[in-house]
Amino acid sequence: MTMKVYSTSFTLSTDQRTEVSDVTKRVRDAIQQFPISAGIALINTLHTTCALFINEFQSALIDDLQHLIERLVPERDGYRHDDPRVSDCERGNAHSHLRAALIGRSVAVGINNAELTLGRFQSIIFAELDGPRRREISIQVIGE
Repeated sequence: MTMKVYSTSFTLSTDQRTEVSDVTKRVRDAIQQFPISAGIALINTLHTTCALFINEFQSALIDDLQHLIERLVPERDGYRHDDPRVSDCERGNAHSHLRAALIGRSVAVGINNAELTLGRFQSIIFAELDGPRRREISIQVIGE
């Protein structure tokens, strides 16, 4: 048995400051190009102010998630990263970094029979936390 490793990426552009989208189809399409029947896909955002996670992509739940994140990490809360006296950040986006740190920047999904192993209601979800921006999502597939 020889394990193979394949890599690809895709970009997406966001229009809003905070935006949540289902990227499952894009990930599925990307891994279909590789001759892997069983393995693992690592899906990773290459940025520090956006996130990836797996959950149900349902509008009320997404709204709830956005409200939760806003309550946990308010946009303005005296963050040192936003203070020009101690940081060179000009975007005032400490809240975006902190929100991304809580949610996470990567997910690993099994591949079986050349398909992503996701539950009936599971989606791979991308969260823009400091848009609008152009973002790159990296995918590495390891398997046979």
